[in-house]
Amino acid sequence: MLLRFFRSPKRSFASLSEQEILAVAIASEEDDARIYLAYADILRANYPDSAKVFEDMAEVEDTHRKTLIDMHRKRFGERIPLIRREHVSGFYERKPDWLRKNLSLEAIRDEAEAMEQQAYNFYVEAAKQVSDASTRQLLGDLALAEQGHEDIARMLGDKHTPQSVKEEEDASARRKFVLTYVQPGLAGLMDGSVSTLAPIFAAAFATQQTWQTFLVGLSASVGAGISMGFTEAAHDDGKISGRGSPIKRGLACGIMTAIGGLGHALPYLIPDFWTATITAAIVVFFELWAIAFIQNKYMETPFLRAAFQVVLGGSLVLAAGILIGNG
Repeated sequence: MLLRFFRSPKRSFASLSEQEILAVAIASEEDDARIYLAYADILRANYPDSAKVFEDMAEVEDTHRKTLIDMHRKRFGERIPLIRREHVSGFYERKPDWLRKNLSLEAIRDEAEAMEQQAYNFYVEAAKQVSDASTRQLLGDLALAEQGHEDIARMLGDKHTPQSVKEEEDASARRKFVLTYVQPGLAGLMDGSVSTLAPIFAAAFATQQTWQTFLVGLSASVGAGISMGFTEAAHDDGKISGRGSPIKRGLACGIMTAIGGLGHALPYLIPDFWTATITAAIVVFFELWAIAFIQNKYMETPFLRAAFQVVLGGSLVLAAGILIGNG
């Protein structure tokens, strides 16, 4: 009874017959071809040259499928058993289309490379398990073909995506990432870090109570995060500006705004006032330099100029908060 409870519903690879191995291979090649076509559909609007690469890769997979079907017809007849890779224990799995829609160009390239490596491993193990000479030779040839898909992809890439096109596509992908995530996230981080300095430090020096200061910082950070997130999402749908999904931008902006404020609010969970205040000031220092670093790395702002603007502005707001709190 216990063995039946813990038994996996999937077949072990070793238990597959030669006909079932061919059936799994046929289904796998068909699925992989459809995945490559799905990648092509995802990329076509922004990266048409890379889309052509995946269309050609799908044709290669379809050729493998037809060769496997011919072998099955020759050895076992027309009826192919209904068994797929998800029915086999330990077999590699593929994500459904709706989980691949938001993959970046680089992530799609990496996943395609992993697919070819997994297919190669399958054919190597399948060839070991088959005794028929012609079938074993076919599986071995397909293993070599899958291993060579990296070369095929490179060849097709050179055909459809020469270096200049790849650089252009990579630059376009980076620009989209910056517009959708970095720019709104940076705006939120700056707003959360700088705009909450005055109320948090004013409350700290006015009350000398760490818990009350933390509550002020928490409410200011969360409130600013919600406000900034909704503002970012509502003011631009991204269709004309090309800045991407308003929901993604709103989340990036809102979350980073809240994080920026919470960074120097959390130290006030420390009961001792001066320990909490010194810790918060150190956190502020690192926050401002982190903002300058992000501006330099992604927005191509000269580091010294970014540091001067952010650190000077943040220092002025901090000083204003301390002065008001001591007033």
